[in-house]
Amino acid sequence: MSWLNFFDTKTISPKHSFGRGVGASISPDEEELFYKSYQSFEDKNIVDAYDYFFQSLQNFKEDKANNNIILKRDNDKLEFEVYQGCAKVVGVITQEHFNAEVIITKSENASVALKRYILERNYQLTYACYYSDDNYIKLKVFYDNITMTPQKIYFPIRELALNADFDKEHIFSEFEGVVLEDSGHIKPLNQEELKLKFDFFKSWVDELEAKILTLPTNDNAGMQSFIHLNIFFKIDYLLVPQFKLNQKILKEIRDYYNLENQTIEAKNSELNRCLHEIDEMGFEEFSLNFYDAKYTFNPIDKSSFEEVSAFISESLLKVKWYKNNRYQQIVSTIYSYMSFYIVYNYGLNQVLKELLHLLIEVQNQTFFEALGYEKLYKDEVFSKKNIIKRVVDIVEPHRVKYQQLQPFGKDLNFSTLNEFSHSFFLQINNLSFEEL
Repeated sequence: MSWLNFFDTKTISPKHSFGRGVGASISPDEEELFYKSYQSFEDKNIVDAYDYFFQSLQNFKEDKANNNIILKRDNDKLEFEVYQGCAKVVGVITQEHFNAEVIITKSENASVALKRYILERNYQLTYACYYSDDNYIKLKVFYDNITMTPQKIYFPIRELALNADFDKEHIFSEFEGVVLEDSGHIKPLNQEELKLKFDFFKSWVDELEAKILTLPTNDNAGMQSFIHLNIFFKIDYLLVPQFKLNQKILKEIRDYYNLENQTIEAKNSELNRCLHEIDEMGFEEFSLNFYDAKYTFNPIDKSSFEEVSAFISESLLKVKWYKNNRYQQIVSTIYSYMSFYIVYNYGLNQVLKELLHLLIEVQNQTFFEALGYEKLYKDEVFSKKNIIKRVVDIVEPHRVKYQQLQPFGKDLNFSTLNEFSHSFFLQINNLSFEEL
């Protein structure tokens, strides 16, 4: 296993993009390409080394290159493009130097407030920095190649791509008059998919309001938190909004967990206010917050399996408390919240990522069925055969390296959706990723 990836086997790619990670499989030759890059750096064949390095970052959908990396080789010079959401990283590599940059916006559009934001961002970045030429404000990375290795260049190019993607969206959303530059690579969603997402969002808000009415009139702040946070996580993972809508959701989630001086009731009130502000959007305004794009880097650092397991165990104790106190109406929401929280907050290995997505499919079957996916659960009946097969398809390719990893589909409880979710989390906690 190389340092670049957690698992190096094929991803089972869905037909649509979900969540904020890379929804594609890595190169089947990633490990070999990484080794060739390392060896070429050792031999001072710098351009070859970068060529191999960027090839290792290419990802695939259904065995076809996603073209998230574009390379143009001219003997002793390598030109490249790296795509990360609305950011397009362009650069040139020679034997002596590595240059990469992203166009953010035109210099003439930069207000005093925007310039202040850019300066503050420079203090927050480790490798990249902002600068302005005659036409544009850009984010760049520049290095001499004297002592370069794949490890040394990976983190700077990742920081450049991730922060350029975030800042372009933030600046476009928050600063009036800013035009999104160099964005020809992002594609609009078709109207049918946008309408489907709009309609489901509206229905989720209606479901939230109906669910809150079932709660006890006193001491329900914790339950309201689960209900509100669940819908914010659901919007982020299933709908994948961008621009202003993404910024709103990101801020609300961050504030809920970080503002320790606020009461839970106040936080719930703010979540509810924001949700209804979004709900007031018409279809046209809502549609402006979505696009399709390619991604090269995952935004969340890798998490250990122990971290994920600890969260599951702690959350299942909360489920037990609510069950014991006969608050059955909140149990299904907590199971859903757990699934979305994990994919939102943890950098998952490929097995966990695909297993959690399978659980989310079952828990949100109406949405996935509307998108054209197979029926896994409908009218309180499970498609046991298909679910068991999906678990096998996810786990088996990884057993070459992780021999103690076992498919668990036959051990799931298919009696009710709640029991299914509970057993699914228990089985995840029983997985072993030990390398023999």
